[in-house]
Amino acid sequence: MGPLNDLRVLELGVLIAGPFCGQLLADFGAEVIKIEQPGIGDPMRQWGEVLVDGQSLFWAKIGRNKKSVTLNLRVREGQELFKQLVAKSDVVIENFRPGTMEKWGLGYEVLKEINPKLIMTRVSGFGQDGPYAPRAGYGSIGEAMGGIRYTTGDPDRLPSRTGWSIGDSLAATYAALGTMMALHQREKTGAGQVVDSAIYEAVLSLSESLIPEYQIAGHIRERTGAILPKVAPSNVYPCTDGMVLIAANQDTVFERLCTAMGKPEMNKDPRFHTHVARGEHQALLDDLIGGWTKDFTLGEMEALCESHGVPCSRIYRAPDMLADPHFAAREAITETLHPVLGPFKMPSVFPKLSDTPGAISHTAPELGEHNQEILRVLLELSPQDIDSLKEKGAV
Repeated sequence: MGPLNDLRVLELGVLIAGPFCGQLLADFGAEVIKIEQPGIGDPMRQWGEVLVDGQSLFWAKIGRNKKSVTLNLRVREGQELFKQLVAKSDVVIENFRPGTMEKWGLGYEVLKEINPKLIMTRVSGFGQDGPYAPRAGYGSIGEAMGGIRYTTGDPDRLPSRTGWSIGDSLAATYAALGTMMALHQREKTGAGQVVDSAIYEAVLSLSESLIPEYQIAGHIRERTGAILPKVAPSNVYPCTDGMVLIAANQDTVFERLCTAMGKPEMNKDPRFHTHVARGEHQALLDDLIGGWTKDFTLGEMEALCESHGVPCSRIYRAPDMLADPHFAAREAITETLHPVLGPFKMPSVFPKLSDTPGAISHTAPELGEHNQEILRVLLELSPQDIDSLKEKGAV
C-alpha cells in the first residue's frame, strides 16, 4: 500500500527525531524495519505523558506501520547482520550522536561499498560536521539555538516551549523530505548519498525574517505572548463559555469583522483603517474586540463570524478534535486496533494523495516481533543460525 511500497528502510534511530522520519515513510508504504537493541528497545516504548497497562501511547503511534528486529550493533555478529540488511535496502535512518555509526564500523563510507545506491539519512542536534557536531543534542537544545525558545512565551517571563517536541519533529520531517529528494536524484544517477538533517537548522528554517531584521535593521525579536507584533487583529478573545481565536488582520477581512460587530464605522477610523495603523494600535483594538466577544457563547461567535466570512476557531483540545465534523469528514483521525488496548485513535496519514494515499495498518510492533520474518526469510538464516546469534548476544 502507498507510493513508497517498493522501498525498504532500516531505522536505527531512537526517541523522536529518527523514528518520526521512519513513521512518515512507513505511512506511505515503505517497509520500515526498526532495528532495536535486544532486550531493551527504543526508550519510546516507556515514554509519554500517559501509560496504560504498561503501554506507551506515544510509542504505539510513532512506531506504527513498522517491523521490529533486534540487533546488537555493538558486537561484530550484529554488525555483520546489519550489513547484510543494508545490501538489500534503500535507506538507513539514524539519529545517534555523530561518530557513533563510524565507531561501530557502520559509517557511510563502509555502507556505500556494500550498497552504492544507499541513502543514509542522518538526524542529529547540530549536523554531521562543524565544531558542535560531537556534542549531545536534544530537540530542546535545537529549539534554543534555532531561536524559537527565545521568542516563545510572555515577555515578562522566562522563555517557554511549545507543548510538543517541535524541534525533533521538524528535523524528522526535513529528513523525510531530504530522503525523497535523494531518492529522486538516485533515479537519475543510480548513486546514493547522505541526507544531513540538524535539529537546530530545521528550527532556524522557520524563523521568518528574524535574521535580516537584526542584520539590516538591528531589531531583535522578543517574546510577545499570544500575538504577533503589528499583525492585528489576530488573537484569542473571551466568550461566555470559553475562548475564540479571530484572525482578521487583512484589510477586507477586518472590514467584514467591523460589520459583524455592528460597528462598520470602525473600518473608517484612521487608527484601524490600514494594516499598519491596526498594528500601531494593536492593544486598543484587542480590547475593543474582547469587549464585544465576551457577551457571546462560542457557538454564537462561530456562527456570527462564519456568516460574515471572518476566520475564527475555538481553541481545540483532544475532545474537540474527536467531536468535530470536519475532522470526521476528512478522516483526520483514524482508528486501528491495538493488541492490548483495543480500538486506538490517532492522527491519520498526511498529506493526502488522490491516487496513492498512505494508510495505517497497525500500531507499533512488539520488540523483536519480526525477527523470524526478517532473519529467516529476508536473510535466509536457519533456526540454528538464529539460536547461535542469540547465544552471542547479537539478536
